[in-house]
Amino acid sequence: MSSATLLPLCKSAVLLLGLSQLHTAKAFVPPQKSTNVLRTPWTTPSPPTLSRPTEQSSKTRLGLTGLEGGGLEELWNSYLTALETNPLLVKSVTAGVILGAADLAGQSIQRATSESEEGAAATSSGVDVARFLRFAFFGFILQAPWNHYYYLMLDGALPPTEDPFTATTGIKVVIDQFVQAPIFTVIIFGFLGVLEGKTLDDIKKQLDEDYVDTMLANWKLWVPATVVNIAFCPPILRVLFLNVVFFFWSIFLSLKLNKNEDAVKMD
Repeated sequence: MSSATLLPLCKSAVLLLGLSQLHTAKAFVPPQKSTNVLRTPWTTPSPPTLSRPTEQSSKTRLGLTGLEGGGLEELWNSYLTALETNPLLVKSVTAGVILGAADLAGQSIQRATSESEEGAAATSSGVDVARFLRFAFFGFILQAPWNHYYYLMLDGALPPTEDPFTATTGIKVVIDQFVQAPIFTVIIFGFLGVLEGKTLDDIKKQLDEDYVDTMLANWKLWVPATVVNIAFCPPILRVLFLNVVFFFWSIFLSLKLNKNEDAVKMD
């Protein structure tokens, strides 16, 4: 075989050998780690912050970012966090405090009225602790739980709407004030009457005397209050709004339900 024939064959062999070595070297190069690795279940993420994001989301959602200074913001955020964590207990404690305070205000009004009617010689009988405890217990054990579950059922049947003034809002107000309120008012009379030691005949007599006037007064206050509550309050704050309004309503109830007792004391 001549040298002229061997030279092209040698060049071809060298070229094929080089290509095969290059391919082998690439095959054994370890894969490079991607800088955009998807987080797997075994990846340990940085621990999330639990308290502040919860408070911030609550504050932003409820539009209450203006409570700055004096510890009001921190106090409000703490209340919202507790309300989201244990809503029924927080609502019950809040109602107990507010309704107990309402009865104390009602007793103060009664004492001031009695002193003005009887003159300077009238002596103050002090705080009726048992009556105060009855109203606080009523708020804690009945008023808050009743409204907590009632609003859950109402919003479950008729979900809240973004627009505050809709047919849904109107229907919910009608149900609240002309179905729920008359029933709950009878329960209030009976519950507080039992706590006072009244008989069923005494409770029925008081309903006969005071129920109609109580419901008329109820609608004057609670129809507009319920419109505001259902149309504008976030569901989580509805019972709180109701409790604030109930402070003034409880003063009325305290005076209404105890007027006969005060008349006996004056005699």
